[in-house]
Amino acid sequence: MGAEQGRRFGGRSGTEGRSTGGLIARWLRGARGPKDTAAADAAREELLFAAAAAGLPLAPAAYPSDYRCSCNRVGCPTPGRHPVSFAWQTQSTTDRAQIERWARHQPQANFITATGMVHDVLDVPLEAGHEALERLLAAGIDVGPVAESGGDRMLFFTATRGTPDEEDEWWPCELDCHPETMDEHPGLRWHCRGSYVLVPPARLPGEREVFWVRGPEHPLPDPLTLLETLTDACARYVGAEEPDYTSAWP
Repeated sequence: MGAEQGRRFGGRSGTEGRSTGGLIARWLRGARGPKDTAAADAAREELLFAAAAAGLPLAPAAYPSDYRCSCNRVGCPTPGRHPVSFAWQTQSTTDRAQIERWARHQPQANFITATGMVHDVLDVPLEAGHEALERLLAAGIDVGPVAESGGDRMLFFTATRGTPDEEDEWWPCELDCHPETMDEHPGLRWHCRGSYVLVPPARLPGEREVFWVRGPEHPLPDPLTLLETLTDACARYVGAEEPDYTSAWP
């Protein structure tokens, strides 16, 4: 679950972190028995509540089911990685009661967080993310929540560049990434308006997962304070190999 890595990068540590991490690991594997299932589900809900309390709007997402996606779409291109509803942007919420209803009604579901309303996400290849995170922390730069996604991407959660209510504060960027333009961004992807990412804890095909390296309790930083370091780190890794245009959405 990356507990040791989380402590290394300023994530939660101690008895509480180990206990919660163990319960989440059970949920990710599929808990066995009523007591085990109840404890794992409760730990999952607490992580979702923590994300919502940090201001991340959530909505239910698909999940892996018998080597397929729970949406039952034949040949789903992003199994376990997409919202359940086409109305996910308006559906996304931080309301604890609503999130609790979703989580209990859909105990296996992943959750996405809609970007561009409260927060953005800078999404980079995993190796570049590790290098950048070490450099940022060593330089004393404030780094917000960070998650690993699927064993190949790292997600840096930041404040958003501007909200729909602040049109003059928002500006487009060539790094902006949306579900339909993902393949154009094998390196750094900037998830802002109209995009989303999975929020931990989440299960992916092949026993992969999405988990916090640094939890949502960390304040969201200005994205521009991270951008140069992330871009530089990506330049070292992207281009060394042919782009993987079959990579799934984070």
